[in-house]
Amino acid sequence: MCIGERFSTIQSEVDTNKHLQHRKPRSPVHRVCKEQFANQRRLSEGSDRRDSDEVYSCTECQKSFSTKKKLSRHMNIHRRKYKCSECGKCFPRKEKLTTHRRSHSGEKPFECSVCGKRFTRADHLTVHSRIHSGQKPHQCHLCNMAFNQSGNLTTHMRVHTGDKPYKCSLCDKSFSTSSYLRLHERHIHTGAKPLSCRHCSEVFVWREQLKRHLLRSHNEGTWFTCHICQMIFSTKHYLKPHMQRHQGVKQ
Repeated sequence: MCIGERFSTIQSEVDTNKHLQHRKPRSPVHRVCKEQFANQRRLSEGSDRRDSDEVYSCTECQKSFSTKKKLSRHMNIHRRKYKCSECGKCFPRKEKLTTHRRSHSGEKPFECSVCGKRFTRADHLTVHSRIHSGQKPHQCHLCNMAFNQSGNLTTHMRVHTGDKPYKCSLCDKSFSTSSYLRLHERHIHTGAKPLSCRHCSEVFVWREQLKRHLLRSHNEGTWFTCHICQMIFSTKHYLKPHMQRHQGVKQ
């Protein structure tokens, strides 16, 4: 090989090495869906959500989880690792138990800087703050209705889908939310009235009934007033359709 050809070969190898040094490493790819991720940690997180073929089931109650970590947290409920000394309820994490204990102590460490209302959890304060700011970051892509928390949007979407995933075990009725199911079972099947007035012996099925009773009989709470006709209501739920009638909105 002549000197010129040898130099050309060496220069080509140098250029190739430079190219390899500056070339970005290939992004990790999920083995099933082939989606690319920014780094290995993102891939691992994505795998936890996507690997539906890897299901970890609880041997105590048959609930299933997508990761071993989630199953391990759940098992703390059965091991009674984080148990409330007041009511015996168990929780998968210490933080959950700490928050729950505030329901017994009445502690509300998170205070709204606008109205002074206090909350047991920081995320509840965050959602409440949107009442003052008017922020509604969760929007329905079908009708453009917006909500201040994701749970309300999830429930709203069932208006479009007709989904009623909560089924009564005693009859064939189904409901869009777990709270509606609990109220149905309480009112129809058990006849229980678990809500009692702290001032008298009256008991109620519905929270709205208790709130209305406190307002009318004990002057406790806040009335919601129509600024047009001054009619008063015990909840915003009743005031809203009333205001719509003033505005000519069909019910």
